[in-house]
Amino acid sequence: MTRHNIPIGRVMGIPIGLDYSWFLIFGLLTWSLAVSYYPAEFRQWSPVMYWATGAATAILLFASVLLHELGHSLVALRYKIPVRSINLFIFGGVAQIGAEPPSAAAELAIAVAGPAVSLALAAIFWAAKPVVAGIQPLWGMFKYLAYINFMLVVFNLIPGYPLDGGRVFRAVVWAATRSMSRATLIAANVGRFFGFLFIFYGVWQAFAGNLGGLWIAFIGWFLESAASTQAQQVTFQGMLSGHEVSQAMSPRCIAVPADLTLQQVVDQHILGGGRRCFLVNRGETTVGLMTLHRIREVPRAQWPTTSTAQVMLPLEKLKLLAPDTELWAALQEMDRDGVNQLPVVSGGKVVGMLTREDVITFLRTLRELGR
Repeated sequence: MTRHNIPIGRVMGIPIGLDYSWFLIFGLLTWSLAVSYYPAEFRQWSPVMYWATGAATAILLFASVLLHELGHSLVALRYKIPVRSINLFIFGGVAQIGAEPPSAAAELAIAVAGPAVSLALAAIFWAAKPVVAGIQPLWGMFKYLAYINFMLVVFNLIPGYPLDGGRVFRAVVWAATRSMSRATLIAANVGRFFGFLFIFYGVWQAFAGNLGGLWIAFIGWFLESAASTQAQQVTFQGMLSGHEVSQAMSPRCIAVPADLTLQQVVDQHILGGGRRCFLVNRGETTVGLMTLHRIREVPRAQWPTTSTAQVMLPLEKLKLLAPDTELWAALQEMDRDGVNQLPVVSGGKVVGMLTREDVITFLRTLRELGR
């Protein structure tokens, strides 16, 4: 979970969180249902009934989105692919899958699992309507949820990456070309096309007087941005291919004693030297890693009495890189662990540190060399 997420529990061991933007869309959706949709459908309800039903519908809609993402996650876990978290946010939800699928068939299975769950939910809500026909609020909710889950299937099957339809398209191209990177680049560019299409249509609708077009344009912007990011990632992967950690790492990483206080670290090495991470040594042995983030977690008043050993990341709990590790694999390792740097170890000794900034600098150098 990131600091922008509120954890709400775990399902199948997967952390579930609410992004702060979720509360905005929850409020807007509840308001829209309470003042527009339900009053138009059921004119005899009281205002309290409109708002209560609207809020309940919004909650059930996001529960449906969560089940959609769990569909993806369950299939990913069956292929031994880790799922770091599921986050609900302004555009619905996203499952943070920790690795690429091992094959085109796995990609296809993972991609279709979400829409399959949404289609099943649409069918269940539609079939349940006659059962609750005498209870108008339930009947109205089930009607809306059946429709919206079906529309979720239709929208997600648009063949633009990173939508589910784009992932299905990527799986097909992957199977045809036998190249995941090429398939990803093609699918991402198709995703960018649909993103621009949404933006154009949404802006056109807005100028025509339909302010709902702004939301369509916003979705298009999000889709284009996500697809562009994926295309850049494939480009970076290609540039880093064949290069090792030893070529990008910082060979010198300052070490501080384990009994040095945080105040001394800040005064001597952060403010005085501009350093952001340090190895922590006990004698001649490296025992941990200290970062600026770890220091910030300690109240400032405790810095003079807290040693680096008390708040460091123990070396045995860190993933360690070998100098001959491929740079792209190292970057993925950082992403999986949610860290910005990893120690590089050779012969049992720390010989350097690889940071995200090191990788960015290395990429910049490759570009300047025309690589």
